[in-house]
Amino acid sequence: MPEMKRALPLSLIASFALVMSITGCGKEPDSPTENNEATALGPNAKPGIAASDARMVLPVIAGRPAAVYFTIRNNAAEPVTIAGVHVAGAENAEMHETKGGTMRKVDSLPLEPGASMVFAPGGLHVMAFNLSPDLKTGSRGELTVTFSDGDKISMPLELTTMGGDTHGMEGMQH
Repeated sequence: MPEMKRALPLSLIASFALVMSITGCGKEPDSPTENNEATALGPNAKPGIAASDARMVLPVIAGRPAAVYFTIRNNAAEPVTIAGVHVAGAENAEMHETKGGTMRKVDSLPLEPGASMVFAPGGLHVMAFNLSPDLKTGSRGELTVTFSDGDKISMPLELTTMGGDTHGMEGMQH
C-alpha cells in the first residue's frame, strides 16, 4: 500500500508535465518569426515560408477537378522556387495560371525574398484531379507545397463548393 501512495503523486506529476509540454502552457508567440511560422504550419515546414487562406472549391459535377487557392509568402533572405503541389485526397494536382482567357499548366514558380504569391480565381491556382469521395464541403483537407530544394510546407484546406460560381474560370478546358 505505501508503494501505491508514492506512485500516485508521481503519475500525477508525469501527467501534468506531459500536458504542459503538449500545450506549451498556452503561451502564444510574441511575434511571427521564422521559427514559430514553421511550428504553426508543421515541424517540417520550410523556414521563412508562411502560407495562409487555403481553400479548395469542390466541383458541382462529380468527376470534374477542384480548384485550390491560397497565399504564400517568402520571409527568408533567399529566393525559393515552388516546384510542385500535392492535395490529400486527389490523385493529381497541378499549378495552373489563367491569362487572357487561357489556362496553362505551370511547372515552377520563383518567389523572391519578402514577396507574396496569391493563388486566386482568374490567376494562379491549383487544379486537383480525380478526387476522393471522402472530400466533402465543410470538412478539412491538406495542401502540401514542395520547393525545388525538396523542402515542403503543408497547410489545412477549407473545403467548399463552387455552387455554380466558376470564379472567373468559365470556358476553360482541360
